[in-house]
Amino acid sequence: MVNLEARMDAAYQNNYHPAIQGRIWNSLEGTDFIKRHDAADPPGFAYSNPFPPGDMEEGDQRKLIISSVDEGLLAHVAADLLDEREFNIKQMPFNVENISDFTVDVGEPGTTGVISCGTGLLIKIPHWDLDRYGIEHPKGASSETPVYWRPKYGMEVVRQQIERNLEYKHNLYGSPYTPTPSETEYDLFEGYDLIKQFAVPIQVSSDYEQEYVLSKWRFDYQVQDAAHREHLNLALNLGLGAKNGMGLGFINIQEKSKPHEREGQVTA
Repeated sequence: MVNLEARMDAAYQNNYHPAIQGRIWNSLEGTDFIKRHDAADPPGFAYSNPFPPGDMEEGDQRKLIISSVDEGLLAHVAADLLDEREFNIKQMPFNVENISDFTVDVGEPGTTGVISCGTGLLIKIPHWDLDRYGIEHPKGASSETPVYWRPKYGMEVVRQQIERNLEYKHNLYGSPYTPTPSETEYDLFEGYDLIKQFAVPIQVSSDYEQEYVLSKWRFDYQVQDAAHREHLNLALNLGLGAKNGMGLGFINIQEKSKPHEREGQVTA
């Protein structure tokens, strides 16, 4: 958790993604983690928007969460932010006040809860899956061009693509001793509630901006066993869907209830 203080009045910038991404990668220069920068694999971290959103006055407080399964990666980022506390996120000039670390956990088996996606989820459907879903290939595009999910494609596409994406991340960053999401008999989430869909332009490179169609969701879950707990926590640390390194797919726990709390028992 990075606690920020505005250095001057500023309008909130919704295209904050490249500034935060750039600062994270810059902080990893000279480490083994920088090898992930140009790789096609997910980078192993995710981050929130500066929140709460909204225009700010000098001295206003904002927060930024950066998550990862790699404590070493987070340590390098934290050290850089504390060493150089000026943090300009587009036209939002901040100073880093302090940094705190914390762990998120969906809870022991039997725990229920709700996970929300605040930064927008990008659900990429690879070209080899289009025929299976009955989705037409984009006209005039390469046969290998992916398609990004829209409500007309249905909820089953969402469920399958989210779980396949997490399977890929599990194989990269998860425990080799834990069954993968595809090796379990239950779904990752029990409920998928689409809040809204929206388009946002994102600076993909210094000279190229692309508009992505994103969606915000509420996911209901009930932890089935230790493997399921690990899968859900992996999603919390690495993000869901595609382009997590660009700040998409960051999720957090919105509600959580332990089994004995639902039964009405009083906790200390």
